[in-house]
Amino acid sequence: MPVVGGGAYQQGPTCWDRIKMGFTMGFCVGLASGAIFGGFTALRSGMRGRELVNNMGKIMIQSGGTFGTFMAIGSGIRC
Repeated sequence: MPVVGGGAYQQGPTCWDRIKMGFTMGFCVGLASGAIFGGFTALRSGMRGRELVNNMGKIMIQSGGTFGTFMAIGSGIRC
């Protein structure tokens, strides 16, 4: 097995990598919360079928983008 030299240090993620990871995590959380809250709201207002699916998709993308943006900004501030 090769041995790594004593002077080699492993680098952590760059600032850009942290911003991308923050956006990705925030987008996933936003998608999930958009599905939950948007789904309940759409069902309460009486939407069914294609109308429900279109509205849910729009709400999920909006909430995911919003939360992802704020998480990316927060990750950028911490760099």
